[in-house]
Amino acid sequence: MPLSNASASRLLVENMSLLKNLSFDNGVLDLACGSGRNGLLLARDNIHVTFADCDRGKLGLLAGELRDQGLEGVCWQVDLETTSSDPLSHKWFDLVLVFNYLHRPLMASIREVVRPGGLIVYETFTVRQPQFGKPTNPDYLLRPGELLESFGEWEVEHYFEGEKQSGSKKNRCAKASLIARKPKQALR
Repeated sequence: MPLSNASASRLLVENMSLLKNLSFDNGVLDLACGSGRNGLLLARDNIHVTFADCDRGKLGLLAGELRDQGLEGVCWQVDLETTSSDPLSHKWFDLVLVFNYLHRPLMASIREVVRPGGLIVYETFTVRQPQFGKPTNPDYLLRPGELLESFGEWEVEHYFEGEKQSGSKKNRCAKASLIARKPKQALR
């Protein structure tokens, strides 16, 4: 069953205007994409998206959806956490999407894979999340200010850290979200 634009992250949907000046010559990376709900929003606008995840089953469903809808995109099965080499090395994207995922050893590579002038859209849980539910492992939870600090030299277009509503009005979560542009003079 195809996903609707409504299933894409509110952060992405509400900030689509920030993407209007990107060339998309290098496409989009939807990192740890899961069902691909965020990348699909862009693929439906004829933007080439690379959907990266370790879950073969989810990527198979996603590949079928791309094919059935005639959308631009490729599925890349990759384990971002246990490979001996950097899976993002020698790759280049205009936009990187990261939602509900944190693997600190990959942060430098995420910064590198965005071309100068490109954007990162990153949103995940903070250390305050356990009061609301899973995840509870501190390895997967951002410390206060950590996301902003990770992209400190970049031009911040949007930043939020605190409680958010997730799904129904009863569900709350603790997240940090960032949209930032890599400086144009940045070296790869």
